[in-house]
Amino acid sequence: MRALLDTHAFLWWNTDDPRLSPTAREVIADGRNELYLSVASAWEIAIKAARGSLILPEPPEQYVPSRLRLHRLSVLAIQLRHALHVYDLPMIHRDPFDRLLIAQSRLEDLVLLTTDPDIRRYDVNVVW
Repeated sequence: MRALLDTHAFLWWNTDDPRLSPTAREVIADGRNELYLSVASAWEIAIKAARGSLILPEPPEQYVPSRLRLHRLSVLAIQLRHALHVYDLPMIHRDPFDRLLIAQSRLEDLVLLTTDPDIRRYDVNVVW
C-alpha cells in the first residue's frame, strides 16, 4: 500500500498517541507499505510550532527530518499540478493544508491516513 500521512497521523505516530487508530498504526508499522509525508504537513508543523500551538522536543527543522529517517517515510513534494488541483475540489473543507493533501492523495493514488471526517466526504481513499 502507498499511503500519505495526514499531519496529525505523523505526529501521533511519533508520540505513540492513543488517538492513532489501530488500523492506522498497522499501516504505518508494516514495512511493506510506502509511506509519505507531504511538504504541506512539514509546513503546517513549522507554522504551529512557531506560534506555540505545537510543542516539539526539538526545532521542526531537526524533528521532522529525524522522524522521517527513523520511520523510513518519503517526502512528497508539492508540485504545480497538486496546487492547481485544489481548484477542482468542492469547498467541503476550507483548511488549505488538508485541501492540498486531498489533491496529492488523488493525483498520486495514495491512501490518506486521517481521522478528519470532512476529508472522507471527498473522492479519496481514506484509512483510519
